[in-house]
Amino acid sequence: MIPKKLLRDLKGYAMVGRHSAVKPCFWLKKSLKDEGVCYKQKFYGIQSHRCLQMTPALICNQHCVHCWRPLELLRDVEGWDSPEFIAEESIKAHRKQLSGFWGNPDVNRRKLEEAQNPNQFAVSLIGEPTLYPHLPELVDIYKRSGSVFVVSNGTNPDMIEKIEPTQLYISLTAWDSESHIKLNRPIKNFWENILKSLRILSNKDCRTVLRITVIKGYNDYPEKFTPLVNLAQPDFIEVKAYMYLGYSRLRLPREAMPEHSDVKMFAEEISKLTGYRITNESVVSRVVLLER
Repeated sequence: MIPKKLLRDLKGYAMVGRHSAVKPCFWLKKSLKDEGVCYKQKFYGIQSHRCLQMTPALICNQHCVHCWRPLELLRDVEGWDSPEFIAEESIKAHRKQLSGFWGNPDVNRRKLEEAQNPNQFAVSLIGEPTLYPHLPELVDIYKRSGSVFVVSNGTNPDMIEKIEPTQLYISLTAWDSESHIKLNRPIKNFWENILKSLRILSNKDCRTVLRITVIKGYNDYPEKFTPLVNLAQPDFIEVKAYMYLGYSRLRLPREAMPEHSDVKMFAEEISKLTGYRITNESVVSRVVLLER
């Protein structure tokens, strides 16, 4: 049973079973009206209007200062739903959430029809997806219909080892144990686990990404992240600005949100220090892409 307070906090989310949720992305809605697309379409060629954004685990083992989602999630899960159930019901929930767009005259009808059958699955909505014990099976089911992007905080290296999505992210804001405790506020110190996940990332067969979320005045020190880049050897690095949104506004000042120029300077320094080259950027999303 999902607590009533959590349901209120998750307004706009569609609950799936006992511990999963779906929510249409901002950029999916923009794309349906031909008003823009997600930077992932620009960087990696996905189609924003055909993306399903979901989580199989409304639980997390960290309480990051920059997280704009509600941090009071499920504490315990009494029985895990099957991956088959989650995959089927998440698509049903996705279609239901898009049903209101049929009455909008500004919507591109072709895109809306295609959106009914997503071929891009972003397992990154809220919580930590690797805490769902059947994640490898869920990824495999989604991959039958298209590509799968999984975003993880890297605290569960055993699951990082097991999953083979199309694209695997490890998302970082900290560079050592002390900053991990301060910025990620984990339920226990997971820093050694994160380092292990970064080592595993360097040997994965799927496409890999290290995402560095820059918080101005808190972690904007590119030289401190260089050893982590060298350890993980990802295919791509995304340097992305912390955005002053949602619940993060209770913990961080507006001044902590970098300008795109700040993000680009950070990325340029990472490029100098690691040899990765800047290949793309999205000013509106304040993100810069580097490739190996």
